Amino acid sequence: MNGNNPYAGAPGVVDAGQPTDFDVSMSQVRTLRHAVAGIVAQTEMYLPEGYAVGSELSYGTDGPQATVAVQPPAGRPVSAGFTPDEDDLESGLTDEDCDEVARGLAASAAFQVMNTVGDDITPTAR
Repeated sequence: MNGNNPYAGAPGVVDAGQPTDFDVSMSQVRTLRHAVAGIVAQTEMYLPEGYAVGSELSYGTDGPQATVAVQPPAGRPVSAGFTPDEDDLESGLTDEDCDEVARGLAASAAFQVMNTVGDDITPTAR
């Protein structure tokens, strides 16, 4: 029955039935939302048209969680999820961290297309 308990987990991490002491203010949520929107925008800048980029914010037992995902025109979707700690929520995510996530997602999405399509396509234009 532990699977039905949202606080169930590894012993010593979170006691069953006890939520974490991680309170998030509205300004911290806005800061995280702004950072995630920046990651989405940067990822879209790295990719050509045809790639769908989206994000989701949720609140889990470890605090807020963010996921940014890319659906390439061919191949499997790729995503990056992270759970910022309280310091990241206070100061915001750094531009370098956001850019690293965006570049990694764009590269992974492009790789998925290359894996799916392969080298058999003859370019129609240069």
